[in-house]
Amino acid sequence: MSEKNGKKQFYEDLVKEVEEDYDRRREDRRLIQRQWELNVNYLEGKQYCEINGIGEIEESEKDFYWQGRSVYNHIAPVVDTRIARLTRVSPIMSVRAAGADEGDIKTAKLTTSILNSTCARLDFNSLIRTATEWSEVCGTAFYEITWDGERGKILGEVDGVEVKEGDIGIKVVSPFEIFPDCLAAEGIEDCKSLIHARAMHVDDVEEKYGVKLKGKDVGVFSLSEKEGAGETVAKNRVVVIERFERPSAEFPNGRVITVAENTLLYLGELPFKNGEDGKRDIPFVMQRSIPSAGKFFGTSMIERLIPLQRAYNAVKNRKQECLNRISRGVVTVEDGSVDVDELAEEGLSPGRVVVYRQGSQPPSLMNPGNVPNDFNSEEDRLTSEFILISGVSEFSRTSQVGASLSSGTALQLLIEQDDTRLSATAEEIRKAVKKAAKHIIRLFKQFADKGRIMKIAGENGKIETCYFNSSDISSDDVVFDTENELSYTPAQKKNAVYELLNSGLLNGADGKLNERTKTKILDILGFGSIDNTADINRLHVTKAETENMGGYKKDIEVDEYDDHEIHVLEHTRFLLSAESDDVRKDPERKRRALEHLRAHKQAVSIKI
Repeated sequence: MSEKNGKKQFYEDLVKEVEEDYDRRREDRRLIQRQWELNVNYLEGKQYCEINGIGEIEESEKDFYWQGRSVYNHIAPVVDTRIARLTRVSPIMSVRAAGADEGDIKTAKLTTSILNSTCARLDFNSLIRTATEWSEVCGTAFYEITWDGERGKILGEVDGVEVKEGDIGIKVVSPFEIFPDCLAAEGIEDCKSLIHARAMHVDDVEEKYGVKLKGKDVGVFSLSEKEGAGETVAKNRVVVIERFERPSAEFPNGRVITVAENTLLYLGELPFKNGEDGKRDIPFVMQRSIPSAGKFFGTSMIERLIPLQRAYNAVKNRKQECLNRISRGVVTVEDGSVDVDELAEEGLSPGRVVVYRQGSQPPSLMNPGNVPNDFNSEEDRLTSEFILISGVSEFSRTSQVGASLSSGTALQLLIEQDDTRLSATAEEIRKAVKKAAKHIIRLFKQFADKGRIMKIAGENGKIETCYFNSSDISSDDVVFDTENELSYTPAQKKNAVYELLNSGLLNGADGKLNERTKTKILDILGFGSIDNTADINRLHVTKAETENMGGYKKDIEVDEYDDHEIHVLEHTRFLLSAESDDVRKDPERKRRALEHLRAHKQAVSIKI
């Protein structure tokens, strides 16, 4: 066989193998996907459907034509409340230095600024909310974190084509598009390979891969032409299958194989060094709502509430039928005494003249009785079970409290209990965010080798410009600067600050609160601009920090309008910190710094 024919045969066999692998994984995951579709239906109020014996979703039939089928949706407010509370999770991250050296501390600080600036630029909080919505409905969501060469600043043109510096690209991917090699794996790190299948427009496929394919109508959930009932259909699409294979002995850098419509679109190694120790890895991060032991995909709260919702709908509808019988009545007639069809159509309306056969019994209403108390007690029991299983109290859903709750302490305990039930899910979100942050740092380390300029926010909100390259990023040890946002409410945080103030722990040696600490406290409490004094103090702090950042490469005069006490504190802090290592090692720069500090101290003594 010639080399050309051999390569063609290899490609054909590879495409066939990937497509068969995708079909197998899709079949293995079929029942899980049906559960997701059922969750979506119940959330949207389509609550008279179920998974039949062959694993398909079908709508259940009425037992009688007159049977009530109204929906009393308690799942939607529970999910809305959970999402609203979980969106408070927006952690502030920093990078821990790899060592105690001055260089390690500086690179950790720079990397922290790069990370936070990137998250702000990509509006990462909105992506977290979108992923949380998916994870609350289906139990799992994914972030795809890549390096996009079509993003970023324009560097120039080559043959009339714009060349850009590239930037991080993050997309939220629904679980319908992810197929692991083993459903028993408890995370992406336990998978040997992962398939990402999605419906792409044929024009996008041609633009990205240079291959023209024939499009068709594809179901957005099922990713097939035979879409499910009520499923949204995407026009002129093809199913693109990407299989990411982890590094192995045969393929040290892993592999990415992309196929569509029996055609090989791409074959190459994993493009991103986003794993530990600079290794290449799968560019996805998983976020789960409720982890399940021994399962890849998480569990949604909706799945637990569906049996309760069915029972609640049944009770409410049967109760309504009883009320209908009481209000409309059930008519009894003797056979042949009246026109039954006319009576059934018009009923016994007020003032109606009923003609019946002479000698027969006139139509009459049966005694309908009363609504059984069992209906009311069962309805109350099911409502309590909604609270028990979901962990969302009636106060959280409706902002109303019962008559038995009258004290503020009881209400606070109720809120804390709700947040406690959500803390496990909040920790899953924080864990996913931390992994995503590590991916971001590693991608910058890989692709920022030629240097980049980025605008970052300084400590006082001042926009600064920094220049860096991959050698300046030496650590990806991401830590959180904030505790779990559901552990403390904003009111609790403010109360903690007030208690610290009352205890005197924030006072200086003279027993007073210095101006810098006062400014920081006002920022924490959200009153950074409460008065002009705070604004002026912040300006003095910023001016002193700017002088420190200059490195004292030239003499700096003390201005008459300086707040010398604030400047003394800031310059002293700088000279005692590791940031001033370069200044202290240079005798001339150290002399300038000390002379500047002495001038401020002298001004303070004169003032006193």
